[in-house]
Parts: sequence; structure tokens; C-alpha cells
Amino acid sequence: MKHPLRDQVVLITGAARGIGEHTARLAVARGARLSLVGLEPDRLRALAQELSTVGEVAWFEADVTDSAALEQAVAGTLQAFGRIDCVIANAGVAGLGTVATGDIEALARTVEVNLIGVMRTAAATAAPVIAARGYYLLVSSTAAFTALPGMSAYCAAKAGVEHFGNALRLELAHHGVAVGTAHPGWIDTDLVRDAKDDLPSFRAAFGSLPWPVGSTSSVGQCASAFVRGVEQRRRRVYVPRAIGGVQLLRTVVNSAFSDRLVRRSSRSLVPQLEREVAALGRSFGAHSAESVRGEIR
Repeated sequence: MKHPLRDQVVLITGAARGIGEHTARLAVARGARLSLVGLEPDRLRALAQELSTVGEVAWFEADVTDSAALEQAVAGTLQAFGRIDCVIANAGVAGLGTVATGDIEALARTVEVNLIGVMRTAAATAAPVIAARGYYLLVSSTAAFTALPGMSAYCAAKAGVEHFGNALRLELAHHGVAVGTAHPGWIDTDLVRDAKDDLPSFRAAFGSLPWPVGSTSSVGQCASAFVRGVEQRRRRVYVPRAIGGVQLLRTVVNSAFSDRLVRRSSRSLVPQLEREVAALGRSFGAHSAESVRGEIR
């Protein structure tokens, strides 16, 4: 059953740039009323002003790891629109480095934003979404069922989002609320571009990945898939669609045989990665909200 976005109130976290921004553009073009939530007020303000020429848009500065700030954003959304029909829990970061040599606070922050932030977002919006018999799209990743060295915290967080979504779906089903998880592969966002620019070892590892895990999708393609997922209240959204096959083969992907294949290159790439991150002097990409606001030290 299709649920057209016209007049639906859609709250998007991580809306200031990348996938969140492009999803907002497509959603408002289809008649959605938008609540944009994020950490970069100047970008949010500018985006809201631009999109207000197309539809109704409100914006709120909030850190998804701060329940009080999220509750204020929800209250503001309800004051502006009277309801919340859909939540796209999209906010995310990716700390750089390994567990052995990286900044543990940055790794912990990655889990806090990507997983705990999704939980806090769901909790803060549960009452209005239940009232609307609405829908959650929780943004996980292909990293939920694959693993690469240097991405331990990110993979852990995204795997957590997937299973949190599975449990939340069961908790909210009797309220008529649907829950989906989104699993993008590599998307041409600041997060991915920063990693390629900062880390030659990442570029080398990326270039060796097989299709479809090694393919890159545009932000527009990802946003289109998200909007279709919301309209159809999909249980799973894959970008590209072939990623669904990777999930089905996750036992093979995470087998001892696959480990042996990865270890052949990781013997040299992991030490190289650790040296590159140490030389950077920061633990997040240059365009990450964590770098913009000042990294945790």
C-alpha cells in the first residue's frame, strides 16, 4: 500500500547536508511538510528558507545524542504542524582509526551518534508517530552485515541500528506503526569523499572491493530510494538494490574464508591506515559535523 507524501509531516535528522538534505528536497517536492533537525544551524536555516518556496518547512538545531534537545525539536515540530507522520533517523558520523591506535572517544562518539542517537530519536518521537500510525526509516548501512578494518565502531553501530529496527518493529506493530531500515552502500557524500581524500589506504581498500559492495551511488539515487521506501513503508531499503543480495549472503561474507581473503591485504593496509590517521591530527572527516563543532579530544 502506497502512502503519498503530500501533507505528511516528515522529520529528518542529519538534514543539513548529504543524504538528509537531498531526501528533504525530494520529499518537499512531493508535498511533504518538513521538520529538519541537525547540528549545523546556518546550513539548516539556508535549506529551510530555500525549501519554504516549495512547501512548509521548519528547522531545529539538535544533537541526536541529547534527548532534551530532541524533545524540544519534537515539540517545535508539533507546534508548527500538529503531528509527525514519518521519521527518517539519518544522522550519522564515522570516526577514523583502529581500536588499537585510534581515539577511543571518537570511536565511542560514532556509536553514540549512529546507534544511541537513533534510539533517542525514536523515543522522542514515539508518541506522535503512534498517534499518526506512522512510519520510521532508520538509516543503517551495508556495514551492518559486512566488515572492514578501520570501521569497527561504524560497523558495530550500524549492525545495532538494523537489529534495533527489527525489535522496534515488533514493539510498535500493534499501534499500526511500521518500521524500516535503510542499508546504503557507498554513497557520494562528504563522509565518503573525506575518507578518500584523507586516507590513501581507504582508497586502496575501496578499489579492491567487489561489486556491488565496491560500487558508489549518487546522493540523489539514495534519496530517491529513501523517499520510495517512506511512501511504500518498506521493511528494507537497499541502495543499490543489489545490496539486498549481500545481506542474504551475510554468513558467507562474514565467514572465516572471507576473513582470510581480507587479512591478505590488511597486513599492510591497517598499519598504513593507522599512520595516516595519526598524521591527520583529527579523528573525523573535514566536513563532519564533529569536525565543524570541534572534535572530542
